[in-house]
Amino acid sequence: MVVRPMNEDSMAIRKATFAAGCFWGVEAAFQRVNGVRETEVGYMGGHTESPTYREVCTDRTGHAEVVQLSFDDAEVSYEQLLEVFWSSHDPTQRDRQGPDVGKQYRSAIFYHDEEQLRAAEASKTKLDTSGRFKRPIATTLEKAGTFWRAEEYHQKYLQKKGIASCHI
Repeated sequence: MVVRPMNEDSMAIRKATFAAGCFWGVEAAFQRVNGVRETEVGYMGGHTESPTYREVCTDRTGHAEVVQLSFDDAEVSYEQLLEVFWSSHDPTQRDRQGPDVGKQYRSAIFYHDEEQLRAAEASKTKLDTSGRFKRPIATTLEKAGTFWRAEEYHQKYLQKKGIASCHI
């Protein structure tokens, strides 16, 4: 999805949305990528309107904790963002990452257009057949829906706390 059109000779600012467990660490990984202009954490993929963190944590809303980012595709490609996504978590775990268990911690790529879907499918297939993991890739590909921004205290959480990572 193009967020801000640029002139004909340049590219555009685009959106990408990823779920890879707890959104704090995933957000931190993408904040370090040149070309990523903004990150926000929130919820996507569920059936409840305006979910809160407390509701999502019950594992009853169907939402995943996600990072939605704006990126300049003249500086970083969607395929490069997919590489960051794959390396920021264990994509073979279904509905969990480490000690965090539940559908809200699932591994998912929320695609915004057909181009992102094709890139995600190709990237997932390449990773699945690479032999890098002993188990199959459990990551789902889901059409991006409404992004519900998480509460303010979750935004840039690790940065606010002066912590570089929360990964085990």
